[in-house]
Amino acid sequence: MTTVLERIHSGLIRQRSLLSDWVRQTPESEKTLRLGPATEQSVQDRIDYIDTYIEKAEEGKLGECTVCHGHVQSALLEMDYTCCVCLEHLSSTEVRRLENELELAQRIQQTLLPREVPDIPGLEIAAYSRPAQFIGGDYFDFLKLDDGRYCLAIADAAGHGISASLHMASVQAMLRAIIPIASSPADVMQRIHDLFIHNSHFSTFVTFFIGIYDPETQVLSYSNAGHNPPVLLRTGDGEASALMLNPTGAVLGLVEEPLYREVELKLESGDLLVLYTDGVTEAVNPSDELFGNERLIECIERDRQRPAQAIVRGIRDTLERFVNDRALDDDTTFVVIKVA
Repeated sequence: MTTVLERIHSGLIRQRSLLSDWVRQTPESEKTLRLGPATEQSVQDRIDYIDTYIEKAEEGKLGECTVCHGHVQSALLEMDYTCCVCLEHLSSTEVRRLENELELAQRIQQTLLPREVPDIPGLEIAAYSRPAQFIGGDYFDFLKLDDGRYCLAIADAAGHGISASLHMASVQAMLRAIIPIASSPADVMQRIHDLFIHNSHFSTFVTFFIGIYDPETQVLSYSNAGHNPPVLLRTGDGEASALMLNPTGAVLGLVEEPLYREVELKLESGDLLVLYTDGVTEAVNPSDELFGNERLIECIERDRQRPAQAIVRGIRDTLERFVNDRALDDDTTFVVIKVA
């Protein structure tokens, strides 16, 4: 038990440090993007919340049962460091809920399957992803649901390399396990947040965009957890206009109790949806200029009449010329979805 408490204490210290550094070092424009409708005070509230449990860990009271004053089971404490009731003291309702959570955790372990791009009726899809190191923290996925709809997802774990990749593998597993039983993108996001927020093994932030597309109605419903806003290029009346799918909630791991909203859009023939990670827009040229959203939108507008794969190639070539063919500093991923 001592080893478990020490590990959780170390994880909480890392989380606190990460949050404090984020508040202190992140530019205001970046905070606005990553927090969505939340405020900076929400991050401070989370830091205060973590401080409470760091203090409990240092006093030896973390995981102390409020009923018998013993310690809750180590497995429960590692899954949720706020646990304060032993298994045998839980009500029948709480036991059933815990059994459901444990069953979900087991399903998560079993769902790390290779990604494949489905043939979605009415959509043409192409993607590109390149890690900054041998492996990275970017992730995108396409999942077919039992009711004929499709999940479109893209995410980005803070940092890159092995650590970010391991976090992202867990998020991928969570999505694949939760999406069949969730009612909406906002529900999926909330469930992932609930699994993520008090787990001592997670010590980073993850931006996440989840969309559910119905080929029958051509309606896309989405929830955006502080991810770079996807670009929806519309070509009504022959004029192209760009709509940014802005965050509807805060980054996973950033605030204690985020509220994830959901937005619905009807996609029309000729629409172009581009999902991307910040490695695209934050790429820097030799003059220290950012690639930025405007250049990305220019690429999409320039090639909007071409096939999705050609649009991907155009973005990639423009990006490589912009950085003068030098190595990119961050993982780079973008997905082009064209409505037929």
